[in-house]
Amino acid sequence: MDKTLQRAWPLSTVRVPALRRDAVLRHRFGPLWLLALAFLAISQLTRLALLIKAGAAGEPGFGHLLQVFGIGLLFDLVAAAYFFVPLALYLFALPDRLYRSRVQRWALLLGAVAWLFLMLFNAAAEWTFWDEFGSRYNFIAVDYLLYTHEVIGNIRESYPVGTILGGLALAALAIAWRLRHALWASLEAPSRYGQRLGWLLLLLALPLLAFEGVDSRMKDRSDNRYVNALAGNGVYEFFAAAYNNELDYATFYRALPLDEAFARLRRQLPTPHARLASAAPRDLTRIVAYPGAEKRLNVVLISVESLSAEFMSRFGNHQGLTPRLDRLAAQGLLLTNLYANGTRTVRGLEALALSVPPTPGQSIVKRPGNAGLFSLGEVFKSKGYEARYVYGGYGYFDNMNAFFSANGYQVVDRTAIPAERIHHENIWGVADEDLFTQAIEEADRAWTDGKPSFMQVMTTSNHRPFTYPDGRIDIPSKQGREGGVKYTDWAIGDFIDRASTRPWFDDTVFLIVADHCASSAGKTDLPVNRYHIPALFYSPKHIKPAEFGRLASQTDLAPTLLGLLNFSYTSRFLGYDLFDLEPGRERAFIGTYQDLGFIRDGKLVQLDSRKGARTLRPDFEAGTAERLADDRELTADAIAWYQAAAWAYGHGGLAWKAH
Repeated sequence: MDKTLQRAWPLSTVRVPALRRDAVLRHRFGPLWLLALAFLAISQLTRLALLIKAGAAGEPGFGHLLQVFGIGLLFDLVAAAYFFVPLALYLFALPDRLYRSRVQRWALLLGAVAWLFLMLFNAAAEWTFWDEFGSRYNFIAVDYLLYTHEVIGNIRESYPVGTILGGLALAALAIAWRLRHALWASLEAPSRYGQRLGWLLLLLALPLLAFEGVDSRMKDRSDNRYVNALAGNGVYEFFAAAYNNELDYATFYRALPLDEAFARLRRQLPTPHARLASAAPRDLTRIVAYPGAEKRLNVVLISVESLSAEFMSRFGNHQGLTPRLDRLAAQGLLLTNLYANGTRTVRGLEALALSVPPTPGQSIVKRPGNAGLFSLGEVFKSKGYEARYVYGGYGYFDNMNAFFSANGYQVVDRTAIPAERIHHENIWGVADEDLFTQAIEEADRAWTDGKPSFMQVMTTSNHRPFTYPDGRIDIPSKQGREGGVKYTDWAIGDFIDRASTRPWFDDTVFLIVADHCASSAGKTDLPVNRYHIPALFYSPKHIKPAEFGRLASQTDLAPTLLGLLNFSYTSRFLGYDLFDLEPGRERAFIGTYQDLGFIRDGKLVQLDSRKGARTLRPDFEAGTAERLADDRELTADAIAWYQAAAWAYGHGGLAWKAH
């Protein structure tokens, strides 16, 4: 080998050299070690702050603290391995002469300020995310990144963003200035490419090893979901959620032989007026046939943002937040034991439009290839109705426009509402009263055209930042959740009052139901009290006041609504008409993007993405759960519903077919 080349690139230097303790900062990668240490410190302090915020729900005993901070440190190190790859490449690539210049001194300082600002910003973002969802980053955070306009707008309307960002910037600058001498120590040490190549290879190998050997589920060692969440790292959890946004049932969950799963589900699907359409072993189609004439009534389905049952006086609330809904409930048919499919709007929309259990991973509303499904809109269209999805925000959010327009609905969103009719709007959309004005106009138009109308209306006002027009209720705008609930209640009552003056009102059924609860956080992975929602059918000329107290699922509302109208049709819904279901067969589905729950006979089967299955006895009031001996039959039925539904969706079994 040429001696000149050997001197310039000695093979002996392509290794990871040992670093003396006093030489760590005087190394080319010294700034990386320093900022990585800051990252670890900020991550652990964030974890401590969230633990304090969780309070007693975090059950901070010695074992849990060891998991939170011990396993948490491991995930912090893994996150750091990914987070600092760009800095490692920069520190390696810069020639020694340029690196040790005066310009680089200030570039290092400014870079450290930027890096520290990102760390502090992430800590603040984690705090606000936990405040809203009781969790570290998950699918929701990934979704929100895709809708920056709405999310940034919501944050700006909810928090003093300028003050917070300014404070974080000043803190980053102060920390960087305090560490400047340690940061500049690396400028004193000459460094050849060969000498730092070994360190670069190690720093690049670490994230590769972490990718192959570390899984987000490794932190889940407790029955307490707060403890498991706190043991994670926000940065790592965000990218893990992005990577795993769809979960194949057969890969991640406990399964039965596929034909056995379908056989079990086919045995459970029929009801007295809904029979299986064929003997094909994987066909879930039913023929629904009721005696007597169909009732061609108009239908307005109002999906209310974050309306937990606990907000209504009927379910024990004493704050007087829902006077109009309480009155409507007394005048209509109230479902008192109903459970939402999930914890996000898209899960509620999926359940109401498609009548399916919450299949694992992302909601069907947001998945590719979700067109042409068997939907409530398609059923009404087949009966000669005008079917509309009416939304006060911009329907591109959460893929709503694409989903509904591809599944039988005409979409009417914020773009259709004239500016002069808007009393108030925030980043999520117009005030609910203005949304309902548009809904009345759509119903008027259908009546004028001589067609029956079906509208699925989605409200937005009961969402942070909880703003609405002044003078409507006795809680000022932007004062919190209670104001959002009470304003939405007022707007629904006002809508019913205005609708009652229209010629189509007497022949209209109103179905008012929550999309999900206001909070999903609890001690357990699936706290059942955080899925309890109200639903009421209101039509004074056609539905007598009553309460229905049997267990019910959000999945059941579409077929129940069609049953009340006495519609006969060929169905691919997986819900029941609750009034055609024999007592004792009730069940409900609840889920997150990973954990799937099946409730029946006072028991909860929880299926997780590690092929786990547990039988629990949930406390429906407190949200806690007692572990029981495994109920094999109940577990097999739970698996059958979820496994067969997931397979059917992926293989055309839930598609719309004209009959």
